Amino acid sequence: MGILEKIKEIEAEMARTQKNKATGKLIFLTLLLNCKYHLGQLKAKIAKLRTQLLEPPKGSSGAGDGFEVTKFGHGRVALIGFPSVGKSTLLTMLTGTHSESASYEFTTLTCIPGIIHYNDAKIQMLDLPGIIEGASEGKGRGRQVIAVAKSSDLVLMVLDASKSEGHRQILTRELEAVGLRLNKRPPQIYFKKKKTGGISFNSTCTLTHVDEKLCYQILHEYKIHNAEVLFREDATVDDLIDVIEGNRKYMKCVYVYNKIDVIGIDDVDNLARQPNSVVISCNLKLNLDRLLARMWEEMGLVRVYTKPQGQQPDFSEPVVLSTDRGGCTVEDFCNHIHRSLVKELKYVLVWGTSARHYPQHCGLQHHLQDEDVVQIVKKKEKEEGGRGRFKSHSNAPARISDREKKAPLKT
Repeated sequence: MGILEKIKEIEAEMARTQKNKATGKLIFLTLLLNCKYHLGQLKAKIAKLRTQLLEPPKGSSGAGDGFEVTKFGHGRVALIGFPSVGKSTLLTMLTGTHSESASYEFTTLTCIPGIIHYNDAKIQMLDLPGIIEGASEGKGRGRQVIAVAKSSDLVLMVLDASKSEGHRQILTRELEAVGLRLNKRPPQIYFKKKKTGGISFNSTCTLTHVDEKLCYQILHEYKIHNAEVLFREDATVDDLIDVIEGNRKYMKCVYVYNKIDVIGIDDVDNLARQPNSVVISCNLKLNLDRLLARMWEEMGLVRVYTKPQGQQPDFSEPVVLSTDRGGCTVEDFCNHIHRSLVKELKYVLVWGTSARHYPQHCGLQHHLQDEDVVQIVKKKEKEEGGRGRFKSHSNAPARISDREKKAPLKT
């Protein structure tokens, strides 16, 4: 039996177990608890099988027929959606890169990159082939598409505004099946494997979804018998499995509803009010500026301008920082320029929204904000010379091992 057949068999068993759990008025409490533990074990088995499904086959060299492109610019955005929803047209309008578009499906068969020049920054946008239901199982080059999406900083899920809302749920389900968590934060669960000592289970709050016995059963399913588990929030079984797997990617996603020119104004208003959603029309070029602003906001890019000492600030080429790519502190800014700059730094002068007064003396841990101006002040080198007690430093060796040995006495 293959991996896909095993997954379908376990899903069918979970459906039967949930149906029995729904008739809880006629089932004893112990049976309900057994159903809860059984469902937890089945979820762990499915997670293990899906992880095996994503691994390359044994004996392969690792190089496949993917279409990964080199990272470029200050951020990367991936376009994901069903065929013929307007991804290629959107890429052409935002980047100027020609991506073939036609009235038939699967016009784009490979990854087509483009560059967006926005706010003095360069954002790489990738037009990926349309994915279909079952992409997590390898249908329609779905695995390659999702692998490229994992390497992005932001996912734009392009949807047809005239179609049903089920398309969004299908795409979300396919992405979650391969370890992509959209618009979610990592669960507050501390997990660490140990060599001995058994399983230590603790929590700082009241747990309603997971108890100690269920945690033990899930860990034993992964053949983990020595570990330390600490719940800092009321997490679910799925959250615990994600922490144990350790290969989940938590990404930001913006739902882009295209073709709003073919639906009514009330439907457009309802779609625009949904969380993390933007409505556009590539045909009429509507609301594209709002989409760019939302992309900039979600990616958290920060422009920092440099100011040489005694000169005017340089507003031509800013240093673009990001929380996902290194951080936005003064130390990250110095490392972006040169690694050795941190050792020579004395302090920095900051002008902008992050400063309380102009200029403000800041250290390495100061967080910079968009359009700040930074002037770096280095430490002064010690001058050689000086006499007597005013001498700056001694020329004597610092360690005994550095001292020169005296010549042996002549006898």
